[in-house]
Amino acid sequence: MTTPATTPAPVDSLSYEQARDELIRVVSVLEQGASTLEESLTLWERGEALATRCEEWLIGAKARLDAARGAATAE
Repeated sequence: MTTPATTPAPVDSLSYEQARDELIRVVSVLEQGASTLEESLTLWERGEALATRCEEWLIGAKARLDAARGAATAE
């Protein structure tokens, strides 16, 4: 994988879809075999951060759904 010319966006600023799409790309590159150990480690760390970001979004979405269901049953 060639290192991009731009610095990747901070993970905490990504939407769910952006984090998911980037995670898919990172996994694909890792599965193909990165050129160096350092690059592989950097990709792995980015992938872990992206997976955590996706999980945060999903937990937040579940909480919102649970709150909406609770409000609907209270009425």
